Amino acid sequence: MSRTDYPETPDGRYFVSKGRLWRKTDPRLDDSTRRAAVKRLMQARRAVGQAETEAETTAARARVDEAKRDLGERGPVWWNDDAPDQTQKAPKNSTYADWWADLSDAEKERGT
Repeated sequence: MSRTDYPETPDGRYFVSKGRLWRKTDPRLDDSTRRAAVKRLMQARRAVGQAETEAETTAARARVDEAKRDLGERGPVWWNDDAPDQTQKAPKNSTYADWWADLSDAEKERGT
C-alpha cells in the first residue's frame, strides 16, 4: 500500500497508518533534494536489514534518522504556525479528532 492510500489530514501534515499520525515529507523540498534523501533513506533501511552486528545496526539506524530528518519527517516541524508535533498520536486523541470522527469507516480502515 502506498502512502497515497492512507488518510491524510486536511492540512497535509500527517497521514494515518497503523492507527497513528505520521508526519509527511516537507512539501517545500525541491524534487532533487527530496529524491536524494529518499534514496539515502532506502539505502539506510536496507543496511538495517543486512546488518550483522549491533554496531552496524546502530549506524544504519542513525542514517535512517538522518534521512528522515532531511525529509522533515522527524526533528523540528516544517510548518511555522506553532502547532505542536502530533506524530505517533492516535488521531482520535489529537487535534484532528473531529476530522477523524467525520471519516467514513472505510476511510478509517485504510489507516489501521
